[in-house]
Amino acid sequence: MAEAADTPLPTHGGAFSAAADERPKRNVWPALRRGFAGRCPCCGKGALLRSYLKVCDRCAVCGTELFHQRADDAPPYVTVLVVGHSVGALMLLTEEVAPNLPILYHALIWPSLTLVLCLALLPAFKGALVGYQWALRMHGFDTEAPDCS
Repeated sequence: MAEAADTPLPTHGGAFSAAADERPKRNVWPALRRGFAGRCPCCGKGALLRSYLKVCDRCAVCGTELFHQRADDAPPYVTVLVVGHSVGALMLLTEEVAPNLPILYHALIWPSLTLVLCLALLPAFKGALVGYQWALRMHGFDTEAPDCS
């Protein structure tokens, strides 16, 4: 049993690599914060997105390759989860505070708030996910990045 614990884990493609254990760890929280702010997860200075949801191929400041990202459906899922719970809670709170609010106000407030929050949070959640993938060296981010601090 002790020998199994000392055996290195396989890397991509099933090959074993001792070099993977020697690479410096990347700090997840700064990468998440930088990505959420729309900045490069490595240096925090360059832009992460070149348009609303398009990720830059590489950082213009430090040169970190960003095209490896595989965000797929995770950012919309997290956005709907957060916005749905937040707006739902606000709707219930409003019914408690102002129970006689006309239905027209509800019809104007909640869809508008939902749309604005979804459009505002989607790029931030995508950036945070790209930063998370970079920090954990997922999907091709396992190569050495330029000197980032």
